[in-house]
Amino acid sequence: MDYRKFDGSIYVRFNRGDEIIKGIMEICKKENILSATYSGIGCCSEATIASYIPEKNDFLEHRKKGVLELVSLNGNISADDNDQIYHHTHALFSYHNEDYKLDSIGGHVISTTVLYTAEIEIRPVKNGVIRRKKDEITGITVWSLS
Repeated sequence: MDYRKFDGSIYVRFNRGDEIIKGIMEICKKENILSATYSGIGCCSEATIASYIPEKNDFLEHRKKGVLELVSLNGNISADDNDQIYHHTHALFSYHNEDYKLDSIGGHVISTTVLYTAEIEIRPVKNGVIRRKKDEITGITVWSLS
C-alpha cells in the first residue's frame, strides 16, 4: 500500500495481498481522520460481503474467491463519542461464473483482498466530525448529524 495527499484528499494504491478495509482504517488512524468518505476501483482475489437481515437483526455473510473486478467501492468513516472510528463500506464485484458468463455480488463489505491493484480516494470531512448513534427503531448504527 502506498498513499499520497493532494489538495485535501488522500490517494491510495493498494497492492496484491493488501486488505482494503484494514488499509483505509490504518490510514485514517495514522492521519487522525475521524470522518471521511471514500471510493475506488480495482481487482480483488476474495471478498466477504454481508447483507443485513432485519428479521434477525443480524448480517448474513457471503464469501467469494476468484478474479473479482471491483466495479465500485463506496464508504465512509465516522466516529463514536470516544473518537473510535468505524467504516461503513459497500461494493459491487463482477466475475465470470462456471459458464464464463458475467455475474456479480455486492453489499456491505467486511473485507476484501487485492489481486492486482486497487485505487481508492479518501476525502476527509473538513471542519467537523460525523458521529455515530444507535437508531432505536432499526437497532442499527447511523450517522448523528446534530
